[in-house]
Amino acid sequence: MSSAPASTDQPLPDGLWNSPFLKACRREPTDVTPVWLMRQAGRYMAEYRAVRATTSFLELCKQPELATEVTVTAAEILGVDAAILFADILLILEPLGFDLEFAKGEGPVIHNPIQSADDVDRLRRLDDLEPLGFVFEAVRLIRAALPPSLPLIGFAGAPFTLACYAIEGGGSRHYEKAKAWMLRDPGAWNALMEILVDATARYLNAQVEAGAQVLQVFDSWVGALSPHDYRRFVQPHMTRLFSMLDPRVPSIHFGTGTGSLLELQRDAGGSVIGLDWRVELDEAWSRLGDQVGVQGNLDPVTLFAPISEITAQTHRILDQADGRPGHIFNLGHGVLQHTPVDHVRALIDVVHEYSQTRRGGVG
Repeated sequence: MSSAPASTDQPLPDGLWNSPFLKACRREPTDVTPVWLMRQAGRYMAEYRAVRATTSFLELCKQPELATEVTVTAAEILGVDAAILFADILLILEPLGFDLEFAKGEGPVIHNPIQSADDVDRLRRLDDLEPLGFVFEAVRLIRAALPPSLPLIGFAGAPFTLACYAIEGGGSRHYEKAKAWMLRDPGAWNALMEILVDATARYLNAQVEAGAQVLQVFDSWVGALSPHDYRRFVQPHMTRLFSMLDPRVPSIHFGTGTGSLLELQRDAGGSVIGLDWRVELDEAWSRLGDQVGVQGNLDPVTLFAPISEITAQTHRILDQADGRPGHIFNLGHGVLQHTPVDHVRALIDVVHEYSQTRRGGVG
């Protein structure tokens, strides 16, 4: 069973409540298809690179004023329908007892990865949210700096993806350590996932209290699993996570390479299911049914193509959505580093103009 839908009571000012993005999250009709982009504040943008020239990635995440600057600047430059908190999915691992470093040129490195059940027993519970206070302060500052009608998305990594990082010690192509450990010691795996679910639920709900209007759960690596293993090792934990989230806000359940898992993800929970470019949007939505919205699903590499091709691909996806309430336009994953900014802005304009024209508005 999927988690309960977000409350239909109106807990927000009219401008936010009636924003196209939040209406789409609630599967209500909109005059225009809302669009935002994963990693919309990133290295492809000169303003972001200027900040990073004097600040490490981890320092940027931990300085609320700078996180606010890059978040708000990206939303303003692009003209998107939602801002997303600038942070990283791995920040939650530090207060649990992991030694996290973002090594230059290597990405995230965990210097004390999980290697045994004893390592799980030594993990701390996230009983005190104070070590993550910089995230909640950033949410408060971003919310205050954004236009009153522009929603803010909070987010966290999903327990499976976090567990993979914690066991692999960093990035991985095949996740062999994590998957082998999961299969070899299901008891320890479930204990780890329970700790991560509890921590993630508290973390996300605190973001709502600080001012986020929507929550996205990133399960970026879960496509590495078979449906059988997802059902056995992940779905029960994701169901529990979504059941613990604040019912006042919609939630987006995102993964990549999940074409074989969509129905299982839907049943685990989320108001909206994120689709990557490996599935056709209309076929995937038909499989998912009417009880969820969908987000997606342009291939990020398309943004390197001529604007005429970006326009054609965007029209194709919007035609597949066919104006059905509940579609949020996005890429199938994050904006890539060398993406031309003018192509990103062109994409936003095409989504707004073409979707409005399809609905009979002024385009």
